[in-house]
Amino acid sequence: MTATGRPGRDGPERAAPGTAAADPAVARIVGAGGPHVPRMLARVEERLAAVATSYGPVLGEHALATISAGGKRLRPLLVLLAAGPDAPDEPVARAAAAVELVHAASLVHDDVLDGASLRRGRPTVVAAAGRDMATATGDLLFSRAFGELVENGSADQIRALSRASASLSEGELVQRADAWDASVPVERYLHRCELKTARLFEAACELGALAAGRDDAAPVLGAFGRRIGLAFQLLDDVLDVSGPAERIGKHRGTDLLDGTVTLPFILARERDPGLAALDPRSITTPEQAERVCDAIAATGALDEARARALAIVADAKAELPDVPQRRALELVADGVVDRYS
Repeated sequence: MTATGRPGRDGPERAAPGTAAADPAVARIVGAGGPHVPRMLARVEERLAAVATSYGPVLGEHALATISAGGKRLRPLLVLLAAGPDAPDEPVARAAAAVELVHAASLVHDDVLDGASLRRGRPTVVAAAGRDMATATGDLLFSRAFGELVENGSADQIRALSRASASLSEGELVQRADAWDASVPVERYLHRCELKTARLFEAACELGALAAGRDDAAPVLGAFGRRIGLAFQLLDDVLDVSGPAERIGKHRGTDLLDGTVTLPFILARERDPGLAALDPRSITTPEQAERVCDAIAATGALDEARARALAIVADAKAELPDVPQRRALELVADGVVDRYS
């Protein structure tokens, strides 16, 4: 689940099933993380598939389709990197699977709420099987995430993922309350991004440290993850305006059409009286959204939004502790920026 647009709906997070590390940026991160990382990623994929197929053929079909639809597995990768090379395999793999299961569940539920027909180029569960089946599939993935952590026997791990999951729900309520409201201030927008994107990144890093038995490192690594998640969302919202459509796999201005007010629009309204007077409800076609995107870009708001995200990434890297996996974590931060350059 994301704070504003839906990365992965049919856009930037798209990847073939099980081939996340084939992406050049991800491959660099995996290489810097050490030889244990690809092995652990494979183990995480095995656990995800086992969970998806363990509750009968009906739910299993849709759960497996959701999990195998691809994506860069960035959140599980953060778990593995935060855990480090000497962490025990099984607890770390379970923690990484748990984070991805919560993420997958949130995407399924998002698609139900939005009535979305495609995600990552494939029919959504709600489009293929209806609202009831999609709701049940999301519920299954969500519940099994905590089942994974129960096997680790750590209340702190369950607590970390529970906090992030509650934030996802709170963020969804905030986003729904803010729909079509052009007066949303920057602070409210950033809070929404924290809730719906950054907190799960934070939990991924915390879980890695906790599963490795490095409880003292959990707060500082969690803070790194939170900053990276926030920058991730800001830059994704920039991409929704800047496009192009063939790169992001959707029309420019999809957020505008959804009634979701993001940072570029907020900043542009401060600079352009025409945009300040615009009622978001009047944007009803992709062509109108494209024209508004052009007007936003003309104000320089995209450059300011990018600069804010870059500053957040710089802070995240500066506060990283001196750990063996520091270089790989820095590459995660760089990769968040590079995919929008």
